[in-house]
Amino acid sequence: MTRFFLLLLLHTCLFNDLDAQQGNPAPADLHDDLWLTYRGSNGPGKGKHVVLIAAEQEYRSEQSMPMLAKVLSSHHGFDCTVLFSVNEKGEVDPTMPAPFKDKEKRHNIPGLDHLKKADCVIWISRFMHLPEAQMQHFYDYFDSGKPLIALRTANHGFWGGLKYRKGGRNVSLRALLGGTFMGHHGGWHREATRGVIVPENRKHPILTGVGDIWGTSDVYRCHNDKHPFPEDCESLVLGQPLINLEKDAPPNTQKEPLPVAWTKTWTGNKGLKSRIFHFTMGSAIDLENDGVRRITVNAVYWGLGMEDAIKANRSIAIIGDYSPLKAGFNYEKLGVKPRPVKYYR
Repeated sequence: MTRFFLLLLLHTCLFNDLDAQQGNPAPADLHDDLWLTYRGSNGPGKGKHVVLIAAEQEYRSEQSMPMLAKVLSSHHGFDCTVLFSVNEKGEVDPTMPAPFKDKEKRHNIPGLDHLKKADCVIWISRFMHLPEAQMQHFYDYFDSGKPLIALRTANHGFWGGLKYRKGGRNVSLRALLGGTFMGHHGGWHREATRGVIVPENRKHPILTGVGDIWGTSDVYRCHNDKHPFPEDCESLVLGQPLINLEKDAPPNTQKEPLPVAWTKTWTGNKGLKSRIFHFTMGSAIDLENDGVRRITVNAVYWGLGMEDAIKANRSIAIIGDYSPLKAGFNYEKLGVKPRPVKYYR
């Protein structure tokens, strides 16, 4: 009997090693059922840990973050952990509303202590009302000097603002990320976005190998006359609203292109400098687009100071089935409902 179990263990280890060598994602860690983990295969990111946070109600990040984790772990070698907003049953639950009506309601993102050992964070949340103990993990990370990749709704990711302080003052998401949601410039769920690379920054490492940039999420307005585009930010991509949601739709010439992707540096309370990349595209359907996906993957390398490892031909191919649901709040019609974490493996 002992020999049987030893042979079974050896077979399992060999099978997993073969999967990693063939570029297949290592299976999720079964020790915890509230988040997903993927071991990195051989690649430039080997030994680095990326934490991806999916905690919003509209843009199906519960589907896109596991997909990105598979890409990063299998093609690039990063160890990845995916955290989710869950309900009382421990289910991934995008239907849990923002606390517009019930201001005492709290959300829950288990596993945020992974941020202590993270080398990079990819973060998308929307109006999360978290316990202060969970928020403290974010505040500590903001002081860590480590990179932050903020997607789409991250710029209004928390309810009621931050209690993160620097120099005796509260720090806003605008100050941290370089902009915040001020309204829908493109028609909400009506006008897609065509990304236009800023010509003078075409050679930025994040744009290596990037061609077509398109997504169904509309262009956010994040700046105005009172809050202009910050001097300490570098704009990489402008978003041109289109007249509808079709990929080949003409531009809406009544609306000018606005910044949708930029970089900046944040210096936290310990004096450590973090590279910040904010991309206001990034819905699950946006990330089907090669350009959107490559920008996001390249940003991880750039954030970690690994620009030399960015290659135009490095694979960003989606692994396995990826059929993201449409964005929106009509959950029953869209097929969105609470599901166990293992559903997203």
